[in-house]
Amino acid sequence: MSESIVGTFHRSVDEGVERLERKTWPLVATGVVGGIDVSIGLFAFLVVYAETDSRLVAAFAFTIGFIALTLAKSELFTENFLVPIAAVVAGKANVRQVARLWAGTALFNLVGALVVSALTIAAFPDLRAAAVEIGAQPVDLGITWGALADAVLAGVAITLMTWMERSSDSMAAKLLATVAIAYLLVAAPLQHAVVLSAEAFAALRAGAPFGYLDWLGAAGWAALGNVLGGVGLVTVLRLVQVAPEALEAEQERPKDHNREDDEAPVEGVGEEG
Repeated sequence: MSESIVGTFHRSVDEGVERLERKTWPLVATGVVGGIDVSIGLFAFLVVYAETDSRLVAAFAFTIGFIALTLAKSELFTENFLVPIAAVVAGKANVRQVARLWAGTALFNLVGALVVSALTIAAFPDLRAAAVEIGAQPVDLGITWGALADAVLAGVAITLMTWMERSSDSMAAKLLATVAIAYLLVAAPLQHAVVLSAEAFAALRAGAPFGYLDWLGAAGWAALGNVLGGVGLVTVLRLVQVAPEALEAEQERPKDHNREDDEAPVEGVGEEG
């Protein structure tokens, strides 16, 4: 098993424990700023889209939001599929803590997105037409198998981004992974629960032909697909890649044990084969 995979697993466990033990107010703040960051990306997207009428060009502007997520250490609901579950598998946390993290982050992502989307439309009324057009697209997909498949792909993409970011210490590599996945999410577009919510909120403030119940149905269906893709098709399979010896060593390691003591390779781990 590659040392890089084992190292990524160990880093994921440590970060998962940190996130799951976060107190209430830091959890709230992290969720809100995550929603704000992605909505700043949407604002940039709408500005470029209104001028170019090109989703593929405007998607580059959207990556600003995900760059902010990475550099400012904020989080989206969908970024919490891999690292918290790694901590649970390693015996350092429980499912109840994961549920708290998911629910809290998702709720306050939406709060942040709602605020910034409203400010965007209020400050830049010329973006109303673009906001309605973009926001209506994910809602128009409805609760269909096609929309679910789209959301599964979004979950796969965002969780793959999380794994890639944990697999390298290079900030340049982390940003490259972030920009690539952010671009894909909006250029495709994929049904990402928080991103489509920010789009829908802006559209609703701009006079969209749908209501909040339509948004809720689309967002809930997207969240289900995101979980299926992120957890089922990436997290589970990536954790299966980890050698049993590394997993057992992690399970036996106390949560407050210094990671530097674990730098020596586990017997049978780190050899290619």
